[in-house]
Order: sequence, then structure tokens, then C-alpha cells
Amino acid sequence: MNTIKHKVVLITGGAKRVGAAISKELHAQGAQVMIHYNTSAAEARALQAELNLLRANSAAIIQGDLLNISVLPTLVSETVKHFGRLDVLINNASSYYATEIGHINESNWQDLIGSNLKAPVFLTQAAAAQLRKNHGCIINITDMHVDRPKKGYIVYSVAKAGLVTLTKSLAHELGPEVRVNAVAPGPVQWPEANPQFDEVYRQRVINQTLLKRVGEPEDVAKAVKFLVYDAPFITGHILAVDGGRSLNL
Repeated sequence: MNTIKHKVVLITGGAKRVGAAISKELHAQGAQVMIHYNTSAAEARALQAELNLLRANSAAIIQGDLLNISVLPTLVSETVKHFGRLDVLINNASSYYATEIGHINESNWQDLIGSNLKAPVFLTQAAAAQLRKNHGCIINITDMHVDRPKKGYIVYSVAKAGLVTLTKSLAHELGPEVRVNAVAPGPVQWPEANPQFDEVYRQRVINQTLLKRVGEPEDVAKAVKFLVYDAPFITGHILAVDGGRSLNL
């Protein structure tokens, strides 16, 4: 197994929110990180500068629209070109919004399935040879609502359910060289600028969570770190990071 400390990590959607927390956590473990972004250029540059100030030439950024699968091999090749190898792929980037039955259109489908399922499939395919060569690993970011889908979020739920199955399928396909696992976050960070998630909704979620609080992006990042660095005999596993809320739905 690949136990080197200075792993090279490619993380999609790594410039903001949970993705940024994962980038920082793995970087703190000694990793070199390629931070992918689509439209969050300012955040990506700021995070790159912050990490390179801590350790020179340890962070790079790359732009790409994950819905355009022709660019996905470039994310891998540019990572290898810049750092010389690829050890870890984190499929974190995600679109998230409601799609109620009767109002679903093809654009919703292409966006939600594309970012949450299609891109991970084709990016993994592009990265597989490097990951096999280096006995690397893949971590997919799924969702606690896969087992109990959230009302009104049909397409998103279908996409994340597919990502869970993809995780288990890839564990079969890429083993024994590559481990493939997933982290399923619960309430760790509220969606931005969404009136549905008002104070009443948030308090109800907290009341349903066994630990009676919301988590932090760092909680997800620490779970990812565990699966990357401290779990050499774990593959095909979905690790819930939800404060016990999935037990109380």
C-alpha cells in the first residue's frame, strides 16, 4: 500500500466550503494538493497562496467545467505534470438544489447527474492508471440522505445514490491496487443563500441530530484524512459524518 506522507491529491471543488477544509486538512498531513475549481477563481487563488505560504510549491489550482467530460483527462495529466504523480482523487464537487416532480427538466438532470455522478465516473476512469501505479485511493463525497431521500430533491438524491453504488463498484473494479471509499456528510454546513434553510428548519435539524448540534466542514475533512492515511484495510465503505442524524429520520 502507498504509505508515503507526501501524497499528491486532486480534489474537485476544492476551493470553498467542505472542499477547502479537505484541501487544508490533507495539506496539513504533508500532501501536495491540486485544487480544482470551476467559477470560484478568487477563492482558489487565495487558498493556493495560503497553503504555499505554509509550504512552498505545495498547492496548485486548475480550472475546469466538470460537465464537459473532455476536460477531465486534462485535470489528471496537469496534476501529474505539475507534481510528478497522483495518489489520491477526491470527488467532492457537487451541485445541490431542489427538483420537485412535475418541475424537473433536462437541464436539471444534466447538471445534477453530471456533477454528482457522471464527472466522478469519467474522472476516475482518467485517473485509474495513475492510481493503480501508485497504489492510491479515491474518496467520494456522498450524502446522508441517500438511504432516506429528502422530499423535493429527486434528481440530486438519485445522483448521490448512484455515487454510493459507484463507490462500491469501483472498489471491486480497482482493487487490490486502489482503495475506494466515501464520506456521507449530514448537517455540517448550510447551503448558501437558500431561504428554505431558515432558523426554524435549522433548529428542527439540530433536534433530530443525536449530538444536538451541527458539525463543521473540518469534521468531513478529518474523516477523509482517516480514509486516506489511516485505513489501509478499508475499501468499499461509506462513512457517515452526520452526528447520528441518519438514525433519527
